Amino acid sequence: MAKASSEIIQILRKTAMTLETSTHYQWGHMGACNCGFLAQEITQLTQAEIHRRALMRHGDWTEQLNDYCPVHGLPFDDIISELLDVGFDSDDLKHLEKLSDPKITGLLPPTERALVHNRKKDVVVYLRLWANLLEKELIENIRIPADVINATFQLH
Repeated sequence: MAKASSEIIQILRKTAMTLETSTHYQWGHMGACNCGFLAQEITQLTQAEIHRRALMRHGDWTEQLNDYCPVHGLPFDDIISELLDVGFDSDDLKHLEKLSDPKITGLLPPTERALVHNRKKDVVVYLRLWANLLEKELIENIRIPADVINATFQLH
């Protein structure tokens, strides 16, 4: 899973907000689907440009991630590279496309875990849960050195 960072958390939350208010969600469109909205946020490319680049090779996001090679110089591989460079990994993106990461869906009550991968409101829920999970992880990993704590108490 993506390393918890404030940048990734902000990207996920912004993607969820953009998707929630968009009227252009379409799971079968490479630039307007779950990963497509994330790619728009990171690359600042339009839905149409992401889709155009994706059509230069066969397959959906999962298949293109399986075929990904950073040295081929294919335009869609450049998009994938940008997502990976921010800190996501290919499994994150495959899970996002299907809303299937058990660490994320496990945060929901058992009766609400059956998210539908092509239902916009479910994608928004998934993105927000993912951001919350990473935020919790980030906070839990904050370590304040003892000398800083001691200096703070000595000031008072």
